Amino acid sequence: MNIEKIIEFDKIKEMWMELAVTDKAREQIANTSYLLEENELKKCLKDTTNSRKFIEKCGTPPLTSIDEVKEIMMRASKGECLNPYQLERIEKILIAIRRLKDYLIRGKQYENSLAYYEENLNDAKEVQEEISRKIRNGEVSDYASKQLLEIRGDIARYEEKMKQKVEQVIRANKDSMADNYSTFRNGRLCIPVKKEYKWKIAGSVIDKSSTGNTLFIEPVSIAKMYEEIRELKIQEENEIYRILYVLTAMVADYELIMEENIRMMEKLDYIFSKGKLSLDMDAVEPEINLERKIELKNARHPLMDRNLNVPLQIQLNKEVKGIVITGPNTGGKTVAIKTVALNCFMAQSGLHVTCEEANICMNSAFLCDIGDGQNLSENLSTFSAHIKNVLEIIKEVDRDGLVIMDELGSGTDPTEGMGIAIAILEELRQSDCLFLVTTHYPEVKDYADKAETVVNARMEFDKETLKPTYQMVIGEAGESCAFYIAEKLGMSTKMLKTAIHAAYGEKAVEAYHLEGRDELVQKKKVSKIKKKKKVSNMVNLSEKYHIGDSVMIYPDKKIGIVCEPINEKGVLRVQLPNKKIWINHNRVKLHVAATELYPDDYDFSIIFDTVENRKIKHDMNRKYTKATIEYDI
Repeated sequence: MNIEKIIEFDKIKEMWMELAVTDKAREQIANTSYLLEENELKKCLKDTTNSRKFIEKCGTPPLTSIDEVKEIMMRASKGECLNPYQLERIEKILIAIRRLKDYLIRGKQYENSLAYYEENLNDAKEVQEEISRKIRNGEVSDYASKQLLEIRGDIARYEEKMKQKVEQVIRANKDSMADNYSTFRNGRLCIPVKKEYKWKIAGSVIDKSSTGNTLFIEPVSIAKMYEEIRELKIQEENEIYRILYVLTAMVADYELIMEENIRMMEKLDYIFSKGKLSLDMDAVEPEINLERKIELKNARHPLMDRNLNVPLQIQLNKEVKGIVITGPNTGGKTVAIKTVALNCFMAQSGLHVTCEEANICMNSAFLCDIGDGQNLSENLSTFSAHIKNVLEIIKEVDRDGLVIMDELGSGTDPTEGMGIAIAILEELRQSDCLFLVTTHYPEVKDYADKAETVVNARMEFDKETLKPTYQMVIGEAGESCAFYIAEKLGMSTKMLKTAIHAAYGEKAVEAYHLEGRDELVQKKKVSKIKKKKKVSNMVNLSEKYHIGDSVMIYPDKKIGIVCEPINEKGVLRVQLPNKKIWINHNRVKLHVAATELYPDDYDFSIIFDTVENRKIKHDMNRKYTKATIEYDI
């Protein structure tokens, strides 16, 4: 059962992938599914909300495709010489990183946690500037080195002298010339000489015309100059390769930094793509609960025109766990149950939902049986597939599952189909799951009226215009082989008896000869929801790390020293080589305690304070000066 295709989450993914710019982010989107860990889900939803707020405050993030750069970095790390084009690609990505850092820094004024990803980006400014200075328009610049400038200057002078010499030869031998201009043949500068005057021009025949009447001769006076130019070009090529190898080595030295830059850009691309999708769909962040409660206010299908879509009001909870929706064909029943399932699936995948407000429980499984009954010819094969799918759902469902079924019991004799529909509903009710089903059977409406935790709902229909309004009202209603097929496909005797009793009465149950199984439905092992672990005592966090503790930062496994303890937000400050960063305590692990590294009375200002401030503090212990007073203030 391809649940994503059935509820059209695959189409949401197509829209979502168009908003990403890197292949890695698109791949991650393609693999996204509903989450089962509460902590992970709430973090993903927070990322989506923060990315949307960031875009609303600071505009679209300056992300760019980095897939080509990965291959270039791999070549550099292997020792291959990068060409000017590849080096310019590196320069452009470093410029993009600089812009992304500036963009994230602007977000810090709004206290958006995504802004602090800036500290994990390194624009390698010295590399970018060196490439920019030496590579211009896909070529090594004349000013890349003093030697290259001199060599190219010598080449230009020799080429000019060659042209002057050739022009002199042409002017001196006008009558012998087939034309009054020089030309290049086989890479040599030649003059066009009439065949009969070949003997008058000293030089080498390089080529001839198609008729053979014109010979292209390289005058002997420029042959030596050509040899000089060839030597200069060899020197030029060697100098160009030297420059390219130096630049390649610089790029290779930043391999680890570039890998981290690429990883962070891909991560941010995925996060910001969720914010872009939320803005495009005009969606909101849902609340998440574990209380088996779904409340959707003004919910709409995200793929439908929001101006034409009639919003739904849905409430499922302990008192109402199942809704049976009835109404005319084309009345919007299928759209209604898909709207609920899709919004719940999106929420549990870390996305915002298309509702005015939403409080959605986590589900261990999304189980669906939806077919296009309006376009399929209803025959034995349709009913068989339907029952087979329903039985799979019955095996998998538990109290934490969400089930949606369309046209329950259709595809067979109405009486027997109605009985099977009631049997299925009773099994779902006893499983204690949440479910929404659509049906046409009046007897099913009666069942919903009487059964606990199940209610009717109807799709309104305008009797005057004979057109549906797509408005759902909760609390109000609107010879076959079915049993044989259901029995053969594995339906238990218990369920079959319930179906027969509902269709034909108590006496009919005894009249049917059932060879089905009397055992209970064998349940499959299903995924379980993992609840977020409660923090025992937040106050103890302040004592978790002390100034001077050596700590390891994950996932990069960098070693730093704590310079400011954990604050009320659970963030501490760590001294790394050449910089200090703020970081959440969950990403830090104690490496060596300060008590093992320093004596009890150790002055940590030696490590963390500047020489000037330490001198002022020293003066304060002896006397008050203007500087010490200002420092004290």
